[in-house]
Amino acid sequence: MELKKATYGIVGLGIMGGSFAKSIRQNILSQAGSSGKVLVCNRSTACLSQAQSEGVADQTFTSDRVAEMLPLCDVVFVCLYPHATIDFMKEHRDHFKAGAIVTDISGVKGIFEKSMPEILRPDVDFIIGHPMAGGEKEGYANSDAKFFVNHNYILCPSSFNKAENLDFMRSLVAEMGFTRITETSCDTHDYKIGFTSQLCHVIASALVESAEDPEITAFGGGSFEDLTRIAMINAPLWTELFISNKEKLVSHIENFEKQLERFKKYITEEDSESLRQMLSHTREQRLKMGSIRTVRK
Repeated sequence: MELKKATYGIVGLGIMGGSFAKSIRQNILSQAGSSGKVLVCNRSTACLSQAQSEGVADQTFTSDRVAEMLPLCDVVFVCLYPHATIDFMKEHRDHFKAGAIVTDISGVKGIFEKSMPEILRPDVDFIIGHPMAGGEKEGYANSDAKFFVNHNYILCPSSFNKAENLDFMRSLVAEMGFTRITETSCDTHDYKIGFTSQLCHVIASALVESAEDPEITAFGGGSFEDLTRIAMINAPLWTELFISNKEKLVSHIENFEKQLERFKKYITEEDSESLRQMLSHTREQRLKMGSIRTVRK
């Protein structure tokens, strides 16, 4: 299967699904000799009309017609919430094209590793993936192919994946603009994303909630704004992500609480030497973290 000759299906045309559709159209199907197509499916029709009028989608389907779209698709991006993705795979197990590659974009992976072997047909390959990119605003109108440029894509290869399909996915996401492909286990993904993403959203949200005076931000100089940008959160999605990864996330929260207690203790006791040492160590650690660039693991 060639990238520029494949038919791509996008299920869920929100900010991420729309960005995938636009990226495939701009970066792959605009190449000379391309004959591939982008088919999109969504519950509401406004974004479907927009995607078609913009030339992003070749054909559109409402959700009640997705069974008509799936048999036409060589590659399917299921851009739904985690449990909705599992439900979708169960409901449409028999509608996928034989030999199709199907992938998700969810922020938790353990639930897919456990459920997919029981759901999958032997002739359909589900590749667990997570694009580390996006924006704060929701909906197709806020989607953009540029979100993916110079960002990281995580793949969690499974024993049931075919080597040639994993190679296809690597090539596909690279053509979209992702410059780092990190390959890891589902368990490692959930542990690390629990820290680098989910814990950060918890902290940002808690910081906003801790403000006793809503007008306090009139004195902001950028620090509050930088720390809380991600607190403008999609509540239903992040509720599901937090609870789906609760064991690992709660462990990270508890470790964070220990560090807060250390800061509180040193400040309360005016222990300037311990505080200085801790802040110096923090700076060194952050510099080391910034130098890490994992391409493949």
